Amino acid sequence: MSLARDIADLGAVTSRLDTVGASSGALSNRNLIINGAMQVAQRATTATGVGDTNAVYPTLDRYRYIIGGSSTGRFTMSQEADGPVGFANSLKMACTTADTSIAADERMFLQHKIEAQDCQAIGKGETGAKPITVSFYVKADSAKTYGLEVFESNSSRQCTKLFNVTTDWTRVVLTFPADVDDGSSPIPDTTAEGIVLQWQLHAGSNFTSGTLNSSAFADNVNANRAGGIDSFYSSTSNTFFITGVQVEVGETATDFEHRSYGDELARCQRYYSREDAGSGAAYKRYGVGSWNSATHFECSVPLSTPMRITPTLETTGTASNYAIYSANAIDAVTSLNLINDSDAGTYNRMVGIIMSTSSGGVAGEGGTLLANNDDDNFLALDAEL
Repeated sequence: MSLARDIADLGAVTSRLDTVGASSGALSNRNLIINGAMQVAQRATTATGVGDTNAVYPTLDRYRYIIGGSSTGRFTMSQEADGPVGFANSLKMACTTADTSIAADERMFLQHKIEAQDCQAIGKGETGAKPITVSFYVKADSAKTYGLEVFESNSSRQCTKLFNVTTDWTRVVLTFPADVDDGSSPIPDTTAEGIVLQWQLHAGSNFTSGTLNSSAFADNVNANRAGGIDSFYSSTSNTFFITGVQVEVGETATDFEHRSYGDELARCQRYYSREDAGSGAAYKRYGVGSWNSATHFECSVPLSTPMRITPTLETTGTASNYAIYSANAIDAVTSLNLINDSDAGTYNRMVGIIMSTSSGGVAGEGGTLLANNDDDNFLALDAEL
């Protein structure tokens, strides 16, 4: 390659950075969102009857829904092979049970939380704080108006902007103003929640009766959070598709930052890591360990990436769905729990699981934790925000 070409390429990059803005920094790692292209779905690709339990991650990683009140509305959430050009997947919500009698305390929104230590470039609550720009692609079965709320968890300040959805894929770009020094503390440099994106899709008068707070961040007033939105639960024909979610520091929306599936999966596994037995894998191996006695076994399970905090253990069915294989014998497990689950430092590279059986072990003998003839089996660690 010629020197002239090298100089031309450098000029193109410099020009691009000027367009993005100095506050955005490099073109890589500028998107604060994880799984913005809806690639990773460790838990499931489809969940039905959603809406009866609050604060659940049903399908795609890093996206959960929040409900309030006692709405009878229900929906299906799924990962769909549908998206605008350049996107293979999207998150779809499809209303299956309508709720047209909206009680005052009802609400439902889709949520994505960003870890506080990843929000430091925003400078919230300080002189020199920067705006953020949120962009995403959406479509629906018919024209609707919904709201996107950016909520600051540490100070309970919020700002909501309305956006329109049509039957075609369209890109929504919303710039939220800087929240300059207001006397509240900045976003802490910790593993706690920083800012939270909340797509307001259904709300009663407790959240819609005031004046929508859309021009600046302010202390949270529920009545001002969702005024002017339509209801996703208005009809069983309602759908809501979303993909290409991006949050950038600054006032300019750049092209979506695509990442490899492996990179996105590793980012998701900081918050949730799951190993499935999979179809036909009736005796999937999860980790190796040794017997402490005839009825107690300790196992080490390696982590793909360090987790955010001390995780909780998530299993399927009952303890007997798991077994220990050693000395050419399989012994069903009667209980299993994390070891040292109060020590977050334990979870940098692996976790320990202690199990009990009715009998069968020999102290000092090695063995393997596996699914007990169950191809629906899984073992998961949850460190979600």
